[in-house]
Amino acid sequence: MTASRDATSTSIEHRAREIGRVLFAKVGGGPKPWERGWWDDRMMNLTLGDPLVKVQLFRFIDAMPVLKTPTAIRRHLVEYLDEAGDRVPWWLRLAVALAPAGTLGERALAGIARFGATHMARRFIAGATPDEALKTVLALRRQRIAFTADLLGEAVISEHEAERYQQTCLDLIRGLARPLGVEPEIPQIDRDHRGSIPRVNLSLKLTSLTARFDALYDHSTLYRVARRLRPILRTARDLGAYVHVDMEQYAHKDLTLAIFKSVLSEPEFRDWPDVGIVIQGYLTETEADLGSLLDWVKQRGTPITVRLVKGAYWDYEVVLARQLGWPIPVYLHKWQTDACYERSARFLMEHHEQLRPALGSHNVRSLALAMAAAETYHVPDDSYEIQMLHGMGEPIQRALVADGKRVRVYTPYGAMLPGMAYLVRRLLENTSNESFLKASFTDHAQVEELLRDPEEVGAMWGRNQPSQRKPGSLTANAAAPVLTPFQNEPPTDFTRPEARAAMSEALRVVRGQFGRVYPLVLNGRAVATGTEFTSTDPSETASVVGRFVQARPEDARQAIAIARERLAAWSATPAADRASVLLKAAALMRAKRSEISAWEVYECGKPWREADGDVAEAIDFCEFYAREMIRLAEGKHRDVPGETNAIERIARGVVAVIPPWNFPLAIPTGMTVAALVAGNTVVLKPSERAPRIALLLGELLREAGLPEGVLTVLPGFGDVGKALVDDPRVALIAFTGSRDVGLEINRKAAEPAHGQNHVKRVIAEMGGKNAIIVDDDSDLDEAVVGVLQSAFGYAGQKCSACSRVIVLDGVYDAFVARLVDAARALPVGPADNPDTAVGPVIDAKARVRVEGYKTIAEGEGDVVLSVDVGPLVARGNYVGPLIVAGVHPDARIAQEEVFGPVLAVLRASDLNDALRIANGTVYALTGGLYSRSPANIDRVKREFRVGNLYVNRPITGALVDRQPFGGFQLSGIGTKAGGTDYLLEFLLTRTITENTMRRGFAPESDGASTAATPTNEAALGV
Repeated sequence: MTASRDATSTSIEHRAREIGRVLFAKVGGGPKPWERGWWDDRMMNLTLGDPLVKVQLFRFIDAMPVLKTPTAIRRHLVEYLDEAGDRVPWWLRLAVALAPAGTLGERALAGIARFGATHMARRFIAGATPDEALKTVLALRRQRIAFTADLLGEAVISEHEAERYQQTCLDLIRGLARPLGVEPEIPQIDRDHRGSIPRVNLSLKLTSLTARFDALYDHSTLYRVARRLRPILRTARDLGAYVHVDMEQYAHKDLTLAIFKSVLSEPEFRDWPDVGIVIQGYLTETEADLGSLLDWVKQRGTPITVRLVKGAYWDYEVVLARQLGWPIPVYLHKWQTDACYERSARFLMEHHEQLRPALGSHNVRSLALAMAAAETYHVPDDSYEIQMLHGMGEPIQRALVADGKRVRVYTPYGAMLPGMAYLVRRLLENTSNESFLKASFTDHAQVEELLRDPEEVGAMWGRNQPSQRKPGSLTANAAAPVLTPFQNEPPTDFTRPEARAAMSEALRVVRGQFGRVYPLVLNGRAVATGTEFTSTDPSETASVVGRFVQARPEDARQAIAIARERLAAWSATPAADRASVLLKAAALMRAKRSEISAWEVYECGKPWREADGDVAEAIDFCEFYAREMIRLAEGKHRDVPGETNAIERIARGVVAVIPPWNFPLAIPTGMTVAALVAGNTVVLKPSERAPRIALLLGELLREAGLPEGVLTVLPGFGDVGKALVDDPRVALIAFTGSRDVGLEINRKAAEPAHGQNHVKRVIAEMGGKNAIIVDDDSDLDEAVVGVLQSAFGYAGQKCSACSRVIVLDGVYDAFVARLVDAARALPVGPADNPDTAVGPVIDAKARVRVEGYKTIAEGEGDVVLSVDVGPLVARGNYVGPLIVAGVHPDARIAQEEVFGPVLAVLRASDLNDALRIANGTVYALTGGLYSRSPANIDRVKREFRVGNLYVNRPITGALVDRQPFGGFQLSGIGTKAGGTDYLLEFLLTRTITENTMRRGFAPESDGASTAATPTNEAALGV
């Protein structure tokens, strides 16, 4: 059987090359000088030949739709070209130089730029109106080319926009069905081997049918998408149209397939064949997905069409996976993608009766292989079709049409300039070094080279790669293994069903442990204090998470005494051994990740991803500080002849750690393990709202090998924290919480108590009133989503949360309208429900405080959104999101930290005004900017005074080592948690100098030779 298949493969390969040579001969070298495509390609090659210039011009094109004036267009063009320096073509530099600001030349330059972009857009976009789209479709029919219409436009970030997308789909089907229905039949594109096929063909994206498309909440996503998809399918079936589901990012793939299968399995649509879906050849899961589709179609009993493409998001998938530390889902080499595409094409031809092949490619080799496979498996010519992009590969289209093949062109439809993002992707494909069209028509590669089997290309590529030592392996003379470099713990990928199942099971298990009593443990012994307190679920306040024996001030003093007893032995423990405890604790956290996350969901009301991210950050702190301590423990030597000079780090002493509840594992872990790995002993007083998670931390560290008494966890209230702060035996206080408490701790620590022989060190992180500036050239799709995530993630209960958004006048109204629409799509609900976007606040006191600020907001601006939580208010501590616009910079709602889902929107006349407002508070923690102006980005980097500044992304979610976290002014003392300097806060520095010279002689082992150097030879007169 294997031999037979090998023979078939050889036959297909031989025939594919024959078909390819014939096709290339018919293509005849690409567009001709009398065709528009020839001039467009030459101009693109002239302008975009340099990769850096290409990137800068694409960035300019991407921004152009929002640039309203000639001055804005010229300024952005200049800024982008300046970043490319002298690599910009001379003629382009000259064109800019001849158009100084404020002149007719500037207006001319802007007009030419806009005309050029629109001209290129018209090559790739079918039309901006239904009439233009129909004209394009009829022109294609005259060339015996079919079409599929794809809707362009803004990203869908609200349910209103999703409804508009649905309505546009319906309007397009209805608008094209009647005029195309009366057109004369063209058998080549209107019939297949079974009979007539739909003339109206619509491609749509399921992600555009809801504002919240996410596999984490797959059931609710399915409900929302299916509700809007069914009327489109119903209309298409009634009018004899065809509907194709596009595929987008990998994160959406499985859910897209699941929704497609679910809806098309319903009785109303089960027997309807005029539907299809895209499969992307660059994904490593492609062949498995095809097999799954085949099994489903056999069960459904009605065939579907599969559009096989290479894929358009390769760069995005690779970058995202590397950022998050996830497995890369795409093939890393083009030959691998090509090979997968060819195997998949063969599969479709073998099963063409169930999976009707639609081959989406401009690669002659790929198409020739598919056609050869069709001949081998006796697939009728008219039972499959070839699909290409509008405006690309016209010579190949014409050759295939002349050969009798059914060719369908993917025709994007929508406004020209807002569709520019699509244009940029097309330009990237057209100018890519690995683009087949570029290799064929612009670079004039040899035909036989272009027709080579990708597996053969891969074999040659492998032979040409130099042998390399495996990463992380040791050299031959290495004496001992070295820790691998620090890497952030990847977030859990909840698009994977196994991850969702693990979290659901952990929630079930943890709920089964509710109500247990947790003793107070000092030095390994339980202590009875006579008082207990409870921790309740903020989502369901009637649920008691746990009962905790309440520590007293005298217990704090005893814990400090125990810590002092253990200090000498622990600080004398080698740094590598202390670091080993942290590394083992990190491993335990990984093993129990879902369980710990579940405790956070219930005890602190953290939604799934927020809870998971908190555990990941705790793991990062353990891993990072372990490595940093090993580095610091090496010390520093600055020896000279006859003298040694050593710098070493020693522990400060007993450390009191007082963390908040909002990052119930990460912040306590970060402060605690930093102190421990530095050789200090610790007394941890957790927030009374998160005692169970703090006790879990203690359990994990003891299981990892931390000796008894080196860490004591004291669940209790403010009197315990006060006792720790006041005790003269405490050397350092690490606090994260409110500004007032932090300042009081700092004041008390500055006053030495009787008998105190040291100055207490205070590390205080104290909150913020964080702002995001939205420039008038920003991408509102990104800005709205980023602001919402920053403002309402974890119900705004982060010191880094966005509570002010400062919007430049030019986009203020449009931004506010889209922001409010998008915010309405955020479900409020219990944290254990994966569909919840805004969960409860932590307790009743917090709810009352936030409601009070909502009342204040009503008198300080225009309330444009106030979400009523309805019956939820009786179940838990729920507060609906509130957005208030038109707020004055000095208003209380713009100056005071709310710590809840309340967002103030402020209008700025220009960037000067925006920076004045942004810097106009006593805080300086986090800030953000959304802008596409390089000059404005540089300026904001210089002038926006915050500890963490984020550009064109949300302002929450700092990662250890990548974004060390901490602010200044009244946000903190400038320390950066998760940074290379943080451990120094927990260490004292000693310098030890020894004179090793005796009678003019010094040992050679000092690290500095006593042999005369040329310099001292000259000094001696030798």
